[in-house]
Amino acid sequence: MSIRVLDLKGTPEQIGRAHGRAYGDDIRRYCDERIHLVMSGLWSGNRLTRPDVLAIAESCLPHHESFADDLTTEMIAVGEAARLTPAEMVIVGGFTDFVDAVRASTGGDLPPEVIEDDCTAFLTPNHRSRGSGFFGQTWDMHDTATQFVVLADIAADHKPRSMVFTTTGCIGQIGMNELGLSVGINNLTGAHGRPGVTWPFVVRKALEQTSAEAAKDVILAAPVAGAHNFLIMDADGVGYNIEAMASRSSVTKLEEDPIVHTNHALDPDSIAVQIPRPAQLQESSEQRLATARALLAEGEITEEMLMALTREEGSICQVAYDPYRVESCGATIMRPATKDFWAVWGLPSENEYEHFTLGAT
Repeated sequence: MSIRVLDLKGTPEQIGRAHGRAYGDDIRRYCDERIHLVMSGLWSGNRLTRPDVLAIAESCLPHHESFADDLTTEMIAVGEAARLTPAEMVIVGGFTDFVDAVRASTGGDLPPEVIEDDCTAFLTPNHRSRGSGFFGQTWDMHDTATQFVVLADIAADHKPRSMVFTTTGCIGQIGMNELGLSVGINNLTGAHGRPGVTWPFVVRKALEQTSAEAAKDVILAAPVAGAHNFLIMDADGVGYNIEAMASRSSVTKLEEDPIVHTNHALDPDSIAVQIPRPAQLQESSEQRLATARALLAEGEITEEMLMALTREEGSICQVAYDPYRVESCGATIMRPATKDFWAVWGLPSENEYEHFTLGAT
């Protein structure tokens, strides 16, 4: 199946309304599914009423507004067109950070089913790829999310045009701007959630920058609601991996060797505030990390090689199983220096990558 492409142009209000009108039914279904997951206690540790869930989401809104008021305007416009409130839009877009804030607010225990095991990501240095490196990753999530995957071509007024892999109702998850700056993520599970900014806002604001250095500063300054790992790379090949927990951050710069990251923290400071992971999921994350590192250890790195990496069925291309139901809902490969962008909908092992470009036509 081809990935759905959504063209979005104009002011934040125009972009948001176009997004909400195009996928209103999807967004409402996606929102209801996520709210019910929180209400059930499966993702939050305590059973909650819908008003309880929305009250916690409301407490996050001022942090979004102060961090990026234009993106908040866009998010609210999506919701208005889809007939959802701003609080509901916080949940539909930033779910994995939001549940960290819920657990912090309710003091709920962490059920093992909610330790997310999603995404294998990598940065490769220029010298391994004929002078221009790559960023890429799978996007792994609860298998019900696959149907909502879209690719948004966003040309916001006075901002760099961006190609953004995301889901309906979410303002952005993984992307590249017209200057070649690329931003992606892995999920982490931190002990210190709080009302704050959810990670899609951090991705989109980082994509408004002109360099990896500037994007790094945006990420480190963000008052994040929960734990996430961010990967950034610019057209010069400057790259960073940032483990951003709600209470601290750890930065690794891309040097001679590729950087690979999965779903367990690697820096000792981050490990200190990471919630212990079930043995099965820790093993999965470690296996994906080791497999990707081995595949990138030697030889020239090409886009075809990286596509094959995302299709590796022993560990990296995940297929849903009980009780976690996480699968590879899609994947992206980006070459910042050339502005080439490849994306695949659904399991990379079963679908074909499509090529896009943000370069000159």
